[in-house]
Amino acid sequence: MTLDTIDALARPHCLAVFGALHPGAEDGAPGGTGTIVLIGPSEPGFWPLLTASGEWRDGAPDPVDRWSKRVIGALAEGLGGTAIFPSDGPPYAPFFRWALASGRAWASPVRILVHDRAGLWVSYRGAVALRDRLALPAPALNPCESCAARPCLSACPAQALTGEGYDLPGCHAYLDTEGGHACLSSGCGVRRACPVSQAYGRLPEQSAYHMRQFHK
Repeated sequence: MTLDTIDALARPHCLAVFGALHPGAEDGAPGGTGTIVLIGPSEPGFWPLLTASGEWRDGAPDPVDRWSKRVIGALAEGLGGTAIFPSDGPPYAPFFRWALASGRAWASPVRILVHDRAGLWVSYRGAVALRDRLALPAPALNPCESCAARPCLSACPAQALTGEGYDLPGCHAYLDTEGGHACLSSGCGVRRACPVSQAYGRLPEQSAYHMRQFHK
């Protein structure tokens, strides 16, 4: 089994391998885990596929999480592994820690995760814990190191997300104003400003959905 094999199995579901790691005792993985494989949306295509699913159409709560658990759960079972999800807890699995250890994600200038493919749109729909220690590729290049403009640092219209940190109440307050409509309808202005994010192909409809969930 290889990461390329897992990526190929995930591809029909518009998912992709977003990184992998060999966890240590301090990484909070299930006992006996040799490799954790992180799974994220493959764009373009993820949102149309998900919104055509039964989970989206049945009107029950949490359609994205339920779809992820069904699809990644089946993928993990077929691989002989264990599926892990960010929504499970408490205690919650340390996805942020795993992402940093995967060699494909880093703390951005605004401190949130940035991914070599998804940019600041990075999200993990789940992970698969495997007993085998799969071969891992060399770490990717941090895109922020070659980004001279660093537009993320000045993109927040409310100055709520900057290099100084995240002012959560300030963000919510701005979203309640007329000026906040662009962020609510298209997604966080900081995430949209990232050049890697812009090349990822995520639809505004997906970002609008997640913003509505965030700003309830």
